[in-house]
Amino acid sequence: MAREFTRVGVVGLGTMGAGIVEVFARNGLDVTAVEISEAALERGRVTLTGSTDRAVAKGKLAEAERDALLARVDFRVGLDALHDVDLVIEAVPEHLDLKQRIFAELDRVCKPEAILATNTSSLSVTEISVATSRPNQVIGIHFFNPAPVMKLVEVVRTVVTSADVVADVEALCERLGKVDVTISDRAGFIANALLFGYLNHAVGMFEARYATREDIDAAMKLGCGLPMGPLALMDLIGLDTAYEILDTMYRRGGRDRRHAPAPLLKQMVTAGLLGRKSGRGFYTYERPGSPKVVPDEYTPPAGDAALADGTRAIAKVGVVGSGTMATGIIEVFAKAGYEVISVTRGAEKSAKVCETVKTSLNKGVVRGKLSETDRDAALGRITWSATLDHLADVDLVVEAVIEELSVKKALFASLDEICKPGVVLATTTSSLPVIDVAMATQRPADVIGLHFFNPAPIMPLVEIVRTIRTSAETSATARAVCATLGKTGVVCGDRSGFIVNALLFPYLNDAVRMLEASYSTADDIDYAMKLGCGYPMGPFELLDVVGLDVSLAIQRELYLELREPGFAPAPLLEHLVTAGYLGRKSGRGFRDHTRR
Repeated sequence: MAREFTRVGVVGLGTMGAGIVEVFARNGLDVTAVEISEAALERGRVTLTGSTDRAVAKGKLAEAERDALLARVDFRVGLDALHDVDLVIEAVPEHLDLKQRIFAELDRVCKPEAILATNTSSLSVTEISVATSRPNQVIGIHFFNPAPVMKLVEVVRTVVTSADVVADVEALCERLGKVDVTISDRAGFIANALLFGYLNHAVGMFEARYATREDIDAAMKLGCGLPMGPLALMDLIGLDTAYEILDTMYRRGGRDRRHAPAPLLKQMVTAGLLGRKSGRGFYTYERPGSPKVVPDEYTPPAGDAALADGTRAIAKVGVVGSGTMATGIIEVFAKAGYEVISVTRGAEKSAKVCETVKTSLNKGVVRGKLSETDRDAALGRITWSATLDHLADVDLVVEAVIEELSVKKALFASLDEICKPGVVLATTTSSLPVIDVAMATQRPADVIGLHFFNPAPIMPLVEIVRTIRTSAETSATARAVCATLGKTGVVCGDRSGFIVNALLFPYLNDAVRMLEASYSTADDIDYAMKLGCGYPMGPFELLDVVGLDVSLAIQRELYLELREPGFAPAPLLEHLVTAGYLGRKSGRGFRDHTRR
C-alpha cells in the first residue's frame, strides 16, 4: 500500500511554492511552509491569502474552507522546521548550486524515511539527488503554474529512485486530484522539452522581422486554438526564466541548436526586459506585474492608418477550385456581400460545389447563425461557371486547387492572360513558394498568398503571404479584404510553413521523436501538453486528425528549405506513412481508430 502522508513541507514561497502549499492544504494535508527570512515568509503568506481570497470571491471556495485551509499551514523561517515532515518539496529559483545546498541541508534535517522532492522544470534531478546521502528517496514533482488550477504533475524518477517512492508520489498526486505522468530524468521532461523549442523558434521569427509580435501571437491562437500566443506566453513565464530553461536544455539535451536561446532573448534579459514582472518584455504592460498590455512604439496602427499604402476596390471575386477549401471560401465571400464567380473543371463539379455551399448555408439557418433572407442573398451573389474566361472582369481571384506547383503555375499563367490589369491574384497554398506561382505571370506585384484555414467559414485566421515582388498596394488590399470578411489577417513573408505551420509542425515532429525514443507514451505526452500547457489537442491526437502523410510532407518542406537538422522528419513518422497508417482517414495512425 502507498504511504499515507500527514505533514508535508514546502521550501520557497514564491508564486509556485505558495501555489503548491495551497494544493496540499486544500486536500487536507498539514503543511510546513518555509522561507529564508521573515520578509520572504510574509510575501509568501500574502500570495497564499490573496489566492484563496480570490477563490472565495469567485465562489470556488467557501469562507469556512478557506479558513480551514489556512489553519493547516505553519509558516516558518529556516529548514530546521522540516524535521518531522513525511515529504518536502523544494520550489526555489532554478539554480543547480542553490538546490544542491538546500538538498544537502534537508538530508541533514529531515527524518531518514522522508521523501525529498524538487519542483525543478529543467535541471537534472539526478544532479540534485547526489547532494544527499539518500538519492534513492529523491524525486522530481513538477507542478505547473498556477499549481491550484493546472491538473498536470510530471513525476520525474532518476535511475536510483526507489520504486516505492515513485508509487507513493503517484498515489499522492491522485489524492491531490492531479493527473500524473511518470518519466525519467531528461532535460525539459515532456512539456518544457516540447514547449520551449516552439517558443524559442517564435522568438527567432520575431527577431528576424518575419512577422510582427501581434501577428505571430494571433496566428498561433487563432490558427491552432492555443490559449496564448508564444511571445505573450514568454512574457508571462518571464524571459529570464525562459532563458535559463532553454540554456539548461541546450547544455543537457545534446546541444540541439533549436534550444540555444535566441540572441534577442539574451539581450532582453540583460536589458532587464523580463516580461510582465518587469513591466516590459515583448510587450509593454501598464505596470510591473500587470497583465494589461499598453501601446508602445512597436504597436501597429489601427483602422485606416493601418492601410496607409492604399487599397484597390474589390467588388467581384473569382474562386477557382472544387474542393473543401474552395467551397468554404466561396461561402465566406458570398456571405460578406461580394459577388462571386465559382470556376470549376466542368458542369458536374460546379453542380457538386453548388450543392455543398447550399447545404452549408442551410445548416447555418438551422443553427440560427444565418437568416433565410441572408442565405438566399448569399446564394444569389454566386455565379457558377466551368470556364476561366468568366473571370475577365473580376477584381480578385482566389485559387484553391490541388497543392501541385505545376498545376498552380499553369493556372496563374492563364489568369495572367484572362484577367484585367490591376486584379489581385491570390493563392491559398499552405506549403508551396508563392513567388514561384507569381513568376508564372507578367504581374508578380499583383500576386499574394491568402492562406485560409479549414473550415474556412469557421476559422478566423488568414495568413497574408507577401513575396519580395508583392506591391504594398496589393498587401494593403488583401488586409482590407480579410477585415471585410471578418477574418484576422496576419502578414508574413514567403517562407516555408509561413507562421503557423513553421511553428506547429517542428513541435509535432519533436513529440514523435520523444515517442520514438521510448521516453514516454503517446497518451502521457498528449496529457502533458493538454493539461500542462492548455493545448486543445495533444500532438498525437492532432497528427492523426491532420493526417500523417500531410504532416510528413509539410515537415519535409520545412527541412528542405531551412536545412535545420532538428527539422528532419522523425523516422517513425516516415515509417508509419510508408505502412499506410495515415491517421483517422485510414483508420490507424498513432492510435487505432477502428475500435472507437
